[in-house]
Amino acid sequence: MPFVLITGVPCSGKSTRTAELKQYFEEQGKEVHVVSEYEQIRKAGFDKNSFYADSNKEKHIRGLLKSEVMKLISPNNVVILDALNYIKGCRYELFCATKANKCNQCTVHTEINRDQAWTFNENRTNEEKYNRDTFDALLMRYEEPDGKNRWDAPLFMIFPEQTLDKDEIYASLFKKKLPKPNMSTQNPPLSSTNFLYDLDKTTKTIVDNVIKLKSSGATGEVAVPGYPDLEIDISKVDIQKLMILRRQYLIYSKMHTPDPKDVPKLFAHFLCTNLK
Repeated sequence: MPFVLITGVPCSGKSTRTAELKQYFEEQGKEVHVVSEYEQIRKAGFDKNSFYADSNKEKHIRGLLKSEVMKLISPNNVVILDALNYIKGCRYELFCATKANKCNQCTVHTEINRDQAWTFNENRTNEEKYNRDTFDALLMRYEEPDGKNRWDAPLFMIFPEQTLDKDEIYASLFKKKLPKPNMSTQNPPLSSTNFLYDLDKTTKTIVDNVIKLKSSGATGEVAVPGYPDLEIDISKVDIQKLMILRRQYLIYSKMHTPDPKDVPKLFAHFLCTNLK
């Protein structure tokens, strides 16, 4: 499920390199999907120059691009995102999303002399041209990728007069181990409404019973109500701390859903351990 992120300043050859890679991967027998920023702008009916002057429109299109990339990714195809991708935060979001899907990716940076880019722009059709203000603004905004950043790596930089090393790109996508998702890129497991309700009710009942036990004047090591094999030092019980421990357990259980029937004993054991 490889993903190729194309990035570069305006008129640096992004669509040209995208077409090259699409043809190459198809020749290798791969199904290729291209997600184009320019096509999404056209479909939305936005004027190219006014679009980049409106942050809300840009945010809308960026959301569409990310959604389209995630929808197309599968074990048997290649997805290429042809866009400016000038914000490193957006590149990082895509990195996290693809890593969560155990997907290898690489970044292709189309670099170019800025004067040469403007010359290329001047030779475009009126519909595709940037005006000078928009062109200069995008140059100022562009946050160049850095191969030292894990979300930009592996990074392939290419100038217009150079030949793209497609074999090396292929190797980085298909001959590497798939990334392992970590806590930051995994979605928490979905829990049913009943589970969350029962979790809240069960932990509250145990905490209330411990508070009643302390209020009755009990001292020293006593059994947790309902769990004679689990003892708690009642002298160390503080209502505020009990509430904090309960909140911590609720948060943890939502991220790592236990078997519902084990919740009472697990929570009682959690209290005993943390109040020692």
